[in-house]
Amino acid sequence: MNESGAVQTVDATVIGAGQAGLSAAYFLRRAGLLPGADFVVLDHSPGPGGAWQYRWPTLTYGKAHGVHELPGMPLEDGDPDRPSAEVVGGYFARYEEAFGLRVRRPVDVTAVREDAAGRLRVESSAGTWSTRVLLNATGTWDRPFLPYYPGQETFLGRQLHTAGYRGAAEFAGKHVVVVGGGTSAVQLLMELAEVARTTWVTRRPPVFRSVPFNEEWGRSAVARVDERVRQGLPPQSVVSVTGLAATEAVRDAQARGILRREPMFDRITPHGVAWADGRELEADVILWATGFRAALDHLAPLRLREPGGGIRMDGTRVVKDPRVHLLGYGPSASTIGANRAGRAAVREVRRLLDGTRDDAREPVALAAPAG
Repeated sequence: MNESGAVQTVDATVIGAGQAGLSAAYFLRRAGLLPGADFVVLDHSPGPGGAWQYRWPTLTYGKAHGVHELPGMPLEDGDPDRPSAEVVGGYFARYEEAFGLRVRRPVDVTAVREDAAGRLRVESSAGTWSTRVLLNATGTWDRPFLPYYPGQETFLGRQLHTAGYRGAAEFAGKHVVVVGGGTSAVQLLMELAEVARTTWVTRRPPVFRSVPFNEEWGRSAVARVDERVRQGLPPQSVVSVTGLAATEAVRDAQARGILRREPMFDRITPHGVAWADGRELEADVILWATGFRAALDHLAPLRLREPGGGIRMDGTRVVKDPRVHLLGYGPSASTIGANRAGRAAVREVRRLLDGTRDDAREPVALAAPAG
């Protein structure tokens, strides 16, 4: 086995077994590559479910935003009252087993470097793989973004990021300042308002849209995000382009005053936050719903970044190194985008592999599992 110290040689390596990684693994298998032999899937999480397994327990499947089924297997009969972590984690586990993807976990990939003969060297806690191509699907959950504001270190209350949120009960009777203009901020405000006093602050006024988030709208939003990564700029979040969905629950919260927004404060005081006009607000908790950044530190030895700070992309392929594909990055950060990215990346990977080996295989038809 790889843990013995021997370097294992594969055609393709998938890092990450969330939506994008499992989609890529499915299409690699359908292209005729054998899991565990021709390609390997490495995942650092303790179990199936991708980032969903870390969501707060009170985020039920019925409240979850952006759950999309994986290719080849429907997500059926998800109980809307069960935690989304359980519903999606169970679905991902069934998916891995149904298609025999042989995900290896927990495996922490520490670095990807140049290897001999034009290959890439994937170094990890479970050993080393030499691979022809890399499909990186590490997502963003491991890199919560915390902006800095003057006085932040003086605050005597509690500060936490949404990544550490476990439910509203522990904030009962508190005053919670929620920072951020995304979907998570809206979900948390509606939940916290049941037990706590809340104040919502954002850098820009939030935009709520009642238009249907259909496929045509999605394509338009993805195209705008895609334009940035084609220029080598850091990607914007998809929600910054689409706006926030004005669901029935959101409209009710607006009517109750829960989603009344304040402009971003200028500094943090020991007992709260303050604005440049002299206004101050006392608070017990600052909850940073400020999003995440792409978890790509292990790719640093490949020097993929552009002067603009991002990674220039052509579809899923890194322009500086066509052997590397980024899935769940930029326009493919949504769940439906991750599925499409997996399919598109494997199409290009297969062309690259077929040009460098003699045993090019025909695509395999993968039947949806029974039941």
